[in-house]
Amino acid sequence: MNSKELLASIPYKQIKGPLPEHIEHLTIDSRDIKTNSAFICITGYTVDGHDFAQQAANQGATLIVTEKPMTIDNATVVEVESTSRTVGLLAAKFYDYPSKLLHMIGVTGTNGKTSVAGILHSMLMELGEKSALTGTIGFNLNGQLHPSANTTNDVLTTQQMIARARDEDCSHMTMEVSSHGLVLGRLAGVEFDTAIFTNLTHDHLDFHGTMEEYGHAKALLFSQLGQDLANQKQAILNADDSWSNELAKMTPHPVYTYGIQNDAQFQAKDIQLMHTGTSFTLKCIEGEFPVSMKLLGEFNVSNALASIAALYAEGYKLDEILKTLAVIAPVEGRMQKIEVEAPISIFIDYAHTPDAIEKAIDAVQDFKKNRIIFLVGTGGNRDKTKRPIMAEKASIADYVVLTTDDPRDEAYDSILSDLEMGMTHSNFACIGDRAKAVEHAIEQAEAGDIIILAGKGHEDYQIVGNTKYPHSDKEIAIQQALKKFQ
Repeated sequence: MNSKELLASIPYKQIKGPLPEHIEHLTIDSRDIKTNSAFICITGYTVDGHDFAQQAANQGATLIVTEKPMTIDNATVVEVESTSRTVGLLAAKFYDYPSKLLHMIGVTGTNGKTSVAGILHSMLMELGEKSALTGTIGFNLNGQLHPSANTTNDVLTTQQMIARARDEDCSHMTMEVSSHGLVLGRLAGVEFDTAIFTNLTHDHLDFHGTMEEYGHAKALLFSQLGQDLANQKQAILNADDSWSNELAKMTPHPVYTYGIQNDAQFQAKDIQLMHTGTSFTLKCIEGEFPVSMKLLGEFNVSNALASIAALYAEGYKLDEILKTLAVIAPVEGRMQKIEVEAPISIFIDYAHTPDAIEKAIDAVQDFKKNRIIFLVGTGGNRDKTKRPIMAEKASIADYVVLTTDDPRDEAYDSILSDLEMGMTHSNFACIGDRAKAVEHAIEQAEAGDIIILAGKGHEDYQIVGNTKYPHSDKEIAIQQALKKFQ
């Protein structure tokens, strides 16, 4: 892109040096420099990009964007007020505002983001659409999965992914939208068409401080739908969560509601929970319809309703929507049953909040034959206030294994003692090493037991210190079950 045209999209303080004619690449990572790159210096939590500005120039960057006065050899310096704000403007301009050419769906909430986004992505592909998905599980482009570091990526990576989806002729892109991502501006330049709210429960208070501030962060997605009513946009809100009343005030666009307990435009009745799937009656705008799906648990009924409402609002026919819901597979790591030749049932789930833990246990209660064994862990150096509440919810199970989930720099005993305070019965074990904890949970199992391994879901690593080590709840559970029941 012509550098003058690119810089016309931002306010800047001054330019030092002659502008290069073209910029062929944008990056915030000095390890990713190419010929004619523009390097944007971002001050992060642990690394300051300004410290690598000269190195970037030496490697081929011809334009350095900085918020500090600097002189760089062999490169032109553009000084701005805030590089963290500027990178979003530059990225959107450089990739030619790609979200405008896609149907963009944003899903926010404490629990259910990954499930709703994954359900929508699978349904869209089943409907014959080319579809992209980004979130906790990674970047899925027409069925091909690429890993990603965060639920909501940095603003430059986000624009790159949307541009790639556009270039691959995708009609839709569904994004998990975290509260961190909204507050930190990682969605700058993304033009959403449909915004979905799942729920708001206790989480991330170490970052937001209060539930009110946490809710306001989620509200940003809905206010960012904008005021242009000539463009079809819609909000999909959970009628069973009182925060939906506040979110409805944040947008002038049409609101569609879904729910189980409260009246809604898309409501589920007569829910039947089975170990192979779920059925219910959908009461909606067009009447009442029987629905069956392979997804487990009442919480997935809510997730399915959100997806049905979103696709209906986007113009898809209801009968086609329900047909696709009936055939899609469960989202990876979300109440996913692990196939193993043993007389027990093993599920892995990403549940890492009190509400999600309660719902995960509730999902299997109707087909419980013997005991429910529940493994729960929590991350180190993160919100400690939710730990005893998580253990209290886990106490619904007959036997509980308290462990860690990415302990980082916090000692096992510190995490486990916080969890232990919430236990309401004595049928539990404290095992800090998660691999040993998973092995213990399976070792305790008897024929007919249900084991739920919560917290990691699809993830294949543990973070200890600042290092990621290979770890898979699924693989450890399978190996231990075969060993015990062979």
